[in-house]
Amino acid sequence: MLDLDPLYLFYACAAIAAVLAAEAFYLAFHNTKDYRNRVNRRLEISTKETNREKVLVQLRRERGLTSEGGFAMPVQWFNRLVLQSGVKLSLGRSLALVAGTGGAAFTGVLIWRGDLTEALGGAVAAAAVLPLFILRFLRSRRQKKFGEQFPEAIDIIVRSLRAGYPVPVAISMVAREMADPVGSEFGMSADEITYGADLETAMRNMSSRVGQEDVPLFVTSVAIQSSTGGNLSQILENLSKVIRERFKMRRKIKGLSAEGRVGAMILTAAPFMIFVAINTLNPEFYGEVWDRPATSWVLGFALGWMGFGNLIMRRMINFKF
Repeated sequence: MLDLDPLYLFYACAAIAAVLAAEAFYLAFHNTKDYRNRVNRRLEISTKETNREKVLVQLRRERGLTSEGGFAMPVQWFNRLVLQSGVKLSLGRSLALVAGTGGAAFTGVLIWRGDLTEALGGAVAAAAVLPLFILRFLRSRRQKKFGEQFPEAIDIIVRSLRAGYPVPVAISMVAREMADPVGSEFGMSADEITYGADLETAMRNMSSRVGQEDVPLFVTSVAIQSSTGGNLSQILENLSKVIRERFKMRRKIKGLSAEGRVGAMILTAAPFMIFVAINTLNPEFYGEVWDRPATSWVLGFALGWMGFGNLIMRRMINFKF
C-alpha cells in the first residue's frame, strides 16, 4: 500500500476544491449569450447593430470592399490579397503600412551603413516586399483554417436540408454556429441573399473573398443543383467526404516531405550560423576583405545562388494535386 502523507493529501484536495470553486464562480457569472454572440465577427457586430444590411456594409468596408461589394482600392490584385488575408486594411491604412515599413527600413539601413543611397534602396525594397510577404502569409493561414472548417460547415448544411430547411436558411445556420473565417463568410453570403442576390452569385462572391481551392467545388455543386435539380444534400455529403480525403492526403504528403523541408531549412541557415559564429569568436577574420568592393558582389551572388537552390528544393517537396 502507498504511504501517503495526510498533509500532502489535504493540500491536493484543497487545490482541487479551489479549481472547482473558481470554475463554478466563472460559470455562474459568465454570460453564455454574450459568448455565443462573439462566435464570429458578424455576430459580434450584430450585437450592436440590428440592421443586417448595415452589418453587411460594415463587414465589406472592414475587408477593403465598397458598400456594394466592389474593390475599394485602385490596384485590384493588392485589394484581392488584402480581402483574402482577412485583415482590416483600408486604403489609408495600406498607405500608412507601406510608408511605415519604408521609413523603418530607411532609418535602420542609414544607421547601420551610413549611406543615403543604400538607405533609399532598402526602404523601397522593404516597402514593396515586406507588406506583401505578411499579407501572403496571413492569406495562407486563413485559407488553411477555412479549409479545416469547411467540411463541418457542409455537414451543417446537409443536416439542415434533410430537416426540411431551404438552402439560404441552412447557410444562415452555418453563420450562427461556426467561428471565423467560415462563420462570417457564410453570414455575408446569407445577408447578400436576403438583400437581393441569387444563391449562385452569393456563393461566387464568397469564393472570391476566400480564395480557397475547395470552395469552387461547393459553388459548382450548388449552381448545378439550382439549374438542373437533384438531391443537393446527397451531393454535398459526398463533397464533404471528398474534401476530408483531400485534407488527409495533404497532411500525409506534408509528413512525407518533412525530411526535405527540414533539410532545406538547415542548408539555408547553416551559412548564416557559421558566419555569426566565426564573427563572434574571431571578429578580425573577415576584416581584410569586408571593405573591398568585390565582397558585395560575391555576397550578392552567393545569396542569389542560395535562393535558386531553395527554389529547386521547394519545387521538389511542393506537391500539387
